[in-house]
Amino acid sequence: MTLRSIIIGTGSYLPAKVLANDELAHRVDTSDEWIVERTGIRQRHIAAEGEFTSHLGHRAAEAALAAAGVAADDIDLIIVATATPDQTFPSTATRIQASLGITRGAAFDVQAVCSGFVYALSVADSMIRAGQARMALVIGAETFSRILDWEDRTTCVLFGDGAGAVVVRASTPDDQPDRGILACRLRSDGRYNDLLYVDGGPSTSRATGYVRMLGREVFRHAVENLSSIMAETVAAAGLTTRDVDWVVPHQANKRILDATARKLDLDPARVVVTVDRHANTSAASIPLALDEAVRDGRVQQGQVVLLEAMGGGFTWGAIALRW
Repeated sequence: MTLRSIIIGTGSYLPAKVLANDELAHRVDTSDEWIVERTGIRQRHIAAEGEFTSHLGHRAAEAALAAAGVAADDIDLIIVATATPDQTFPSTATRIQASLGITRGAAFDVQAVCSGFVYALSVADSMIRAGQARMALVIGAETFSRILDWEDRTTCVLFGDGAGAVVVRASTPDDQPDRGILACRLRSDGRYNDLLYVDGGPSTSRATGYVRMLGREVFRHAVENLSSIMAETVAAAGLTTRDVDWVVPHQANKRILDATARKLDLDPARVVVTVDRHANTSAASIPLALDEAVRDGRVQQGQVVLLEAMGGGFTWGAIALRW
């Protein structure tokens, strides 16, 4: 029996604290105009003291479960995409599993930085197709504010905290013939480690470091890699870019979103943009943007949605699905 993965619910959570550009300008040599011109970002959300990645993920998961109309007990797979876990181990996924009261199935983390949600959703899709899960909870959750050097204006202005989640259900073509994940494509190239990384870790410094980035080089690779993987994924789904109703991209930088859309001749009005309000929330950015577009009615059943992201590693990938 052929199985297909269908997203049946979305959810998100943003911390209450909002840090606007003007307030950030009191910390580092920057301004609202400088940040907006180069990134499109106007504000970001910052997790409160004692508010962890698992707490954000839990809140997003609850919202997704409510939207899907399923109980936590129905979930038999939890995958959390994060580069900012609560602990080195156990996984943040198991902490969320416990907080939701789930005692069956499997739970684990995926680490592909900003591409993490695309990777995690692809893994969930593969496990559903293989019959290893029937109902999955895929979460992207980050507290990037905890790994920022707040004296480095090239990085601290870019990131924020948040979480998004989706509930994915196994289905057969007879059940929902026109819906579900159509194609996934993942890539990585470890030669570019030094362009975007955190300068620390358990086996090197024995401590968490800070985000370091060479922005111009990342921008150049992002536009090329994303446009290529998007075209490849759409083709693998038997479609063209003209068939895509909505692009839900990783929200890294408004200029990257615009340049990628131009390269593929995509209508910018069909690109979901939240970077101005959320900043770059790494693995959380796609599910946050997707939840917003679903809840405000932009994404409708039967439409083709293309998810795409690139992150440190480099890692990148895309998923084409019919809503």
